[in-house]
Amino acid sequence: MSTEQKYTEQQLFDQLISSLVHSAWVFLGKIKNPVNDELERDLDQASIQIDMLDMLFKRMKGNLSDNEDQYLDHLVRELKMNFVEEKNKPEDSPSTNGEAKDEANEAAEEESNEEEPTEKTDANESEENKDEK
Repeated sequence: MSTEQKYTEQQLFDQLISSLVHSAWVFLGKIKNPVNDELERDLDQASIQIDMLDMLFKRMKGNLSDNEDQYLDHLVRELKMNFVEEKNKPEDSPSTNGEAKDEANEAAEEESNEEEPTEKTDANESEENKDEK
């Protein structure tokens, strides 16, 4: 047997969820594509990533810890809200301004690295955006 590290099911699950979430944020145009370091928006692909995450969440109902259940519910809702926001934007409109892009990158990184959910309400985000401008 080689010296490869064996990952636990929990680690594999976390990596799968993080991968889907990260891809969804990239396709929503909220964070840069790591391959070409550019913002891109592909709402069809974003929809697929969000739908896969939602499907996994629904199919795993009853097999998740309370923290996992809350966290996945939060992620799915957050991605769906951002999808609707992006879908309602005109095609030629930039996805976000420079400061908001950095916030979205940081938020996506934090979410993919967190073990427990942290709630950030839309009202808080609006207040923060106002303060930055």
